Amino acid sequence: MNDSEAIVTGSIGETLGNLLQSSLMSDDFLKFVQKNTLPLDTLMAYYRCAIMEVETKFKVLNEQFSLEYDRNPIESIKTRVKSIEGIVRKVRKKEIPLTIHSIEQNINDIAGVRVVCSFPEDIYLLADCLLRQDDVRLIGKKDYIKKPKPSGYRSLHLIVAVPIFLQDEKREMKVEVQLRTIAMDFWASLEHKVRYKKNIPENEAEQLAEELTECAKISAQLDNRMQNIRNRLAAAGETK
Repeated sequence: MNDSEAIVTGSIGETLGNLLQSSLMSDDFLKFVQKNTLPLDTLMAYYRCAIMEVETKFKVLNEQFSLEYDRNPIESIKTRVKSIEGIVRKVRKKEIPLTIHSIEQNINDIAGVRVVCSFPEDIYLLADCLLRQDDVRLIGKKDYIKKPKPSGYRSLHLIVAVPIFLQDEKREMKVEVQLRTIAMDFWASLEHKVRYKKNIPENEAEQLAEELTECAKISAQLDNRMQNIRNRLAAAGETK
């Protein structure tokens, strides 16, 4: 899930107007939009429904933990649907046909849910709870916490398929789920701003990248220390 991708709130026609000056515009793209405006609008609505399904699942889990264990593992939930511009960029990157079927089959992160937790252990706990639900199917998993990216990025990524229940059918839709701690989320937000900041001299960009990598290590240490404090408090409470 890319933080630069905006939530699709308007119609395809409105989005098209925003892209008129973009290099993404081409005869093929214009023909695609003209031919598939309604199907594409419908597909985006399906993805929004899938997001609601996944978001609700996490909210229910958070409520259950609050009732049974007097704690909330989830700090916040953020959602987004990839913009049309983002979808077209992904189509070009993957070199796949510009069709509704191809988009749905080959792009897994059109719908995104980001769950921000307090502690690293909560990430794996929530992921396990989600994947044990019988209507959730795991498609792919990337653990950037155990194996961070070279930049220092850490997060647990899941691609899941969930059913949405329409008027006359049940349809399975794919959703990308990102789970991270508050520290991971703060770091990723700052790294995104630096990465997409224009007009930064090359030497300054390199120094910032090195600084961010060091900050990622410090952030990971902080997460582990806070987790240890939480565990010691829990252990002390159990011995009383």
